[in-house]
Amino acid sequence: MSPRPRLLIVYHTQSGNTERLAEAVQAGAQAVAEVEVVLQRAFATGVADLAACQGLLLGTPENFGTMSGAVKDLFDRTYYPLEGKMEGVPFAIFVSAGNDGTGAVREIRRIANGYRWKEVAEPVIARREVTEADLARCRELGEGFASGLALGIF
Repeated sequence: MSPRPRLLIVYHTQSGNTERLAEAVQAGAQAVAEVEVVLQRAFATGVADLAACQGLLLGTPENFGTMSGAVKDLFDRTYYPLEGKMEGVPFAIFVSAGNDGTGAVREIRRIANGYRWKEVAEPVIARREVTEADLARCRELGEGFASGLALGIF
């Protein structure tokens, strides 16, 4: 019997909004028993965590039109040690945005392209206050992503 694929959910939050989204993503993903779901903050995530995952969901607040410094720091600390070692890893993005969130998505996509990750779902962007509809979309993202990972679709 092969081990369950590991889905790593990494996020940063200051106001708590992105954490609410991350917890909703986690709840959706945990509905898929065939996948191991790991939720952790960006500053607590390192090379070994990324190298051990078979799928990655990244959550960030939109800060000054881009991703948070903590998520950027994660990329700064892990890119070169993992260069060429994570090609094809599926990923998706969720953002808590005070504006439109597109800058954060754009910049994460640019860096993910360097890792050669494969984006497998449209980003979820919660604009301004996090609503129940935003949380539902995050639960759907988590469950759909985990299902795809469990079935070997990604």
